[in-house]
Amino acid sequence: MGRLVLALCLAAAGLASVPSAARADDPVPVVVDQRFTTSDGVELQTTLTSSGPVAAKPTVVEFSPYGDNSQTLAVTPDYNYLLVQIRGTGDSDGGFDALGPQSQRDVVEVLQWACSQPFSDGRLALNGFSASAIVLYNSWHHELPCVKAAIMRSGTHELYRDLLVPGGILNLAPGAGVLAMIGAPALLQGADRLQRDPASSLDVLGGLFASGTGVLAHPSLDAWWAERGWRGDANDIPVLMLDGFYDVESRGAFQAFQALRADGAHLVMEGGHDGTPAGTDGGVGEAHAWLDHYVRGVDNGIEDTPEVSLVLAKGDRAAYLAGEHVRYDATDWPVPGTTWTELALATGKRLATAPDATRSTASYLTVPTLPTMSDVPTWSLLEAGGAKALTGALPLLGRTDAVAIDHLTGLTYTTAALSDDVALAGPVALDVPLATSTPGSGIWAILSDVAPNGSSHPLTVGRLSTSYPDLVPGRSLTDGGGAVVQPYGDYSAADRPRAGEMRRYQVELWPVGNVFRAGHRLRIQLVGTSLFSPLSLPALHTIRVGGADGARLRVPVLPGSDLASALR
Repeated sequence: MGRLVLALCLAAAGLASVPSAARADDPVPVVVDQRFTTSDGVELQTTLTSSGPVAAKPTVVEFSPYGDNSQTLAVTPDYNYLLVQIRGTGDSDGGFDALGPQSQRDVVEVLQWACSQPFSDGRLALNGFSASAIVLYNSWHHELPCVKAAIMRSGTHELYRDLLVPGGILNLAPGAGVLAMIGAPALLQGADRLQRDPASSLDVLGGLFASGTGVLAHPSLDAWWAERGWRGDANDIPVLMLDGFYDVESRGAFQAFQALRADGAHLVMEGGHDGTPAGTDGGVGEAHAWLDHYVRGVDNGIEDTPEVSLVLAKGDRAAYLAGEHVRYDATDWPVPGTTWTELALATGKRLATAPDATRSTASYLTVPTLPTMSDVPTWSLLEAGGAKALTGALPLLGRTDAVAIDHLTGLTYTTAALSDDVALAGPVALDVPLATSTPGSGIWAILSDVAPNGSSHPLTVGRLSTSYPDLVPGRSLTDGGGAVVQPYGDYSAADRPRAGEMRRYQVELWPVGNVFRAGHRLRIQLVGTSLFSPLSLPALHTIRVGGADGARLRVPVLPGSDLASALR
């Protein structure tokens, strides 16, 4: 089942191991299995795929936890491809360490070995998708020998923040899904392992169990998580990041680009786990050109293409996938010239350019919400894997029209209709004074595009546990006036509020990429956490609106757009 889900996700993302990069007259590929022994004696399964007889060529290396046949990029006959099954997964021995220090050390050792093998001409490249990208980001503080370039798609830059515990709220469904997808190939290949080394099966099972319990045992961002996140750049490797705005790990691509742009990184937002929008190839063409230029020295001009290329939706994810989108190119992220417009949550369900003159409060119950409506990053992954039949048959399930019944299951605030098109791209921040009846409850915010017919389409979400009100000093992104527009929360230790205590929370919503067309409206909704985050406690939340310190939403407006004018 895990491998089926992986295949569906890869196919949806346009990264399945198919011969799309090969030519009709190419020779039959040669596949060579070989075991590599690490410095601590653990054997890893590797598979080399070469077009025709094995010869010294530039070699693309991928470190995958998904077992046999999990290569995620088809390459031309100019390259060999080395798939390495991560320790404790697939047919590799040892214990899976949740992409921690042992797996990171293995990356370095395998690259050192591969660089000097007969199949390599000394030029290596890295490819990673999802987990195979995460282990590379986690390893970047090591010097990675012989690597000339890298392709990274839909991988987290910081595993805690980007995927498994965003906002200090356990993101259970993706975490459980990843473990299932890793565990299934390990079980399927268990027969080979039992014949070769029966004792290693206990290590594999123990590692998978320890990784799962490790996530639950570390709710705060502690040293265990620090070993499974970004720890600096010890390399000078040009990296191409590929992802999509609706992806379950989209924050990671933006943060990684910022960390590696000095090395010549490019960011292409054309889809990932969330599917490839029609009219694009999901960045596959850029990936091949990237390898050819930086590994083989081909003068194809890829280095002169825009550093940042964004495919923006036009109000609805389904329409975006069907081809209704617009491209926006830039030299950096956030896009230079972006301005953040502040919108106040106001009485009468209004989202306005000016706050109410007087203070008031509004309350809602944090009733668990349907993920199809409230958890667009996670649901986009499941839709790409086959769950689209549900929302396709019942489109209302994929909208936020009914996700909140004001003062009962949520609060809804909506702007007036826009008089002109407005393009938003960048991080979003919700600044909200809030009191909870239940310390440890979750703040959950949905940003949507409301069409003229009243249908409300989710674009991105923000999540924050009420146990984490603070920011890491100096790490948040601010606008020209000093307002925080991308909060960088401090999740190092829980600071639970007293019941009823009004505290200020700054909620990070993952970057939005959308053109709100004339006649459409912006909407922010505060609701209960998704059913995919079941450990967040139910509560009564009360927010402050109006006055100088009422709740605010800050949205990124691209150059050429004027949200304030469009709302006059």
